[in-house]
Amino acid sequence: ELKLPVYKADSPQIGMRRYFVGLLTAISNHCNLCPMARHLAIYLLDILMDRYDMSVEQLHVISFGCLLLASKFEEREVKVPRLAFLNNVAQMCNVNVVLKKEDLFRLELLVFENFDWNLCLPTPAHYIDYYLSVSVGKYDLHNGWPIISLTKIKYLLEKYTYYFLELSLQEHSFLHFRPSLIAAACVCASRICMQISPAWTTELELLTCYSWEHLTQCTEMILMCYENDIKEASNIKQVTIQRQEWEALGTPSYQATTQVLFQQSIYHPLAQRSATCSLFQSPVQDLCSAYRDSLQVHRPSDLLARSADSSLHSCAAPQTSLWPSAQVLPTQMPVAGQVALETQPRHGMPMAYGSSYFSSHQLYASRCFEG
Repeated sequence: ELKLPVYKADSPQIGMRRYFVGLLTAISNHCNLCPMARHLAIYLLDILMDRYDMSVEQLHVISFGCLLLASKFEEREVKVPRLAFLNNVAQMCNVNVVLKKEDLFRLELLVFENFDWNLCLPTPAHYIDYYLSVSVGKYDLHNGWPIISLTKIKYLLEKYTYYFLELSLQEHSFLHFRPSLIAAACVCASRICMQISPAWTTELELLTCYSWEHLTQCTEMILMCYENDIKEASNIKQVTIQRQEWEALGTPSYQATTQVLFQQSIYHPLAQRSATCSLFQSPVQDLCSAYRDSLQVHRPSDLLARSADSSLHSCAAPQTSLWPSAQVLPTQMPVAGQVALETQPRHGMPMAYGSSYFSSHQLYASRCFEG
């Protein structure tokens, strides 16, 4: 984690990030890729967007290429998406892009050189299963009462945690936290929503090396995103009902925008820092349904106070920093690439990705790109 590249969040295309996150999520779900592959693909895309100026067409090609590399690294070969499949997906999504083997080969080299030929990069998805092993203990309380069915509580807590894990992909602000801290905050937020006390236990603190004080800000952000997601789903449901009513009356279809693509982040952590986790609580239900119709949000004012009082303080010295000042990985670029990249911190990316990356004596395996 300490060697991860520094994320500056100053990409001109940052407003399009949520669209590409949704696109990669839909493709990875269709291919049944593991969460680690999806999170790694989005992380690779985030770093490349942060370093280069790219057009929409280039972003589509790069997002597909990042998903291919991440799936090759994290998944079995039979699950790696094929070139023909990606082109079909692009056509169904009305994306005016035709992927070619040559472009994907060049893109792979570009990604490898930017990450110093190392894709063994930790993401929050790599920590979740490890933390879930001690997410609920037999001495925990649910709504102030002893837990009767530990298996059921663990199952529901796991669903909450994975939902919050996917929710953390929507906001680029989470890239300023360590991946392990995001994973721990997802578990903490799940315990708060399910009213499991204490909100953070000694076992979780020993396993994650994070105390309650370490997790407060990240947990706060997750719960704020959760509230915004509930509101957005509610608005979409209301617009759908209203449109159906108009159509039932025989009037022209009610035109309304139900989804805003290429939108800027709606959460500003510095402006909303004063918000606390005490604003959030919800019934124990499955959050993985399409629009989470059955969710209802209740907001007891003393939830955070009770969680904080019941939480055990750190039994070890706090870590030096939650946001370490990591160094950018050195990249070994070709001569032409060094000349082009050493003049400015961010650079326009030509569609060819630099013809100097390839020479006649270089051979690369192509079986994963066969249609």
